[in-house]
Amino acid sequence: MKSTDTQFLGVDVGGTHLKIGLVDKEGNILDFQKEDTTPYRDHPDGFGTCFVDIIGKYLEKYPAVEKVGIGLPGMITKDRLTPLEIPAIPGLNNFPLKTSLLEKYSNHQFFLENDAAAAAIGEFYFGKGEVSDNFLFITMGTGIGSALVLDGEVFKGSRGNALEMGHMLSRGNAGLETLVGRNGILRIMDNLVSAYPEKAGELVGKELGTHLLVDTAKAGNEVSLMVFKEVAEILSEAIVSTIRIVDVTDVYFGGGISAGLEFMMPTIEYNTRKYLTPYYVKDLKLKKATLENNAGTLGAAALCFMGSGL
Repeated sequence: MKSTDTQFLGVDVGGTHLKIGLVDKEGNILDFQKEDTTPYRDHPDGFGTCFVDIIGKYLEKYPAVEKVGIGLPGMITKDRLTPLEIPAIPGLNNFPLKTSLLEKYSNHQFFLENDAAAAAIGEFYFGKGEVSDNFLFITMGTGIGSALVLDGEVFKGSRGNALEMGHMLSRGNAGLETLVGRNGILRIMDNLVSAYPEKAGELVGKELGTHLLVDTAKAGNEVSLMVFKEVAEILSEAIVSTIRIVDVTDVYFGGGISAGLEFMMPTIEYNTRKYLTPYYVKDLKLKKATLENNAGTLGAAALCFMGSGL
């Protein structure tokens, strides 16, 4: 990193918005903007071209920026040039994103990464407290994202998209994301409210959502606590399998649903220690990631620290 590099742009790409942060090298967000991308889905120029133009708007706004990190919600090529499968934004699939950015903004460097991997790198560089050089990062939100940081670098696998825990098969051969992503959690919640109306309290008749789940769990609602216990049981089984495969001792949890981690952790701790042997349990550390709502933006900015770019 050149000594003149003091500000970086972090772009967290979501299904309907970009979260764009101007970030300094200490991880302070100096400015933050949100850009609605829904008009570009049916734009005649295509989503990719519109995306490139949006980046130009912010490069003009922040002239001190030379490096831009972009976190994408899906799979990308191992060389980190091209999005492959971005389910929330099909218009980016196979679009030559990095090449297009470099052609238009040749004085800048761009760093592309999967959004969960970007959040993990953000935790590595900007996380509060002691952060391991090696950890499994699990983000729980609309879906289940995950990444492995190995010796301070994202483990990519042979083709670039390793550690997709959300697609691990679990109970009834359903994917983990289907079971305990946001929709899966709300399904569990709905089933338990129906099964135990006498314990559901204020949940009866309410529009169910994850904020309501967390708030009512904090108030001691029995059904909400049961939901978190069931989610934790399913998630912990996948964590046990993943720890056995990658032999990692530190597991960090991020994403919106991690707001309820305190209600899941007893079950996760119990199950992982029950099903792992002493070799794995001895140094096992399970904890909440520290960047919270800023993880996507700070993670994208932290990608600028990962190499020299092309």
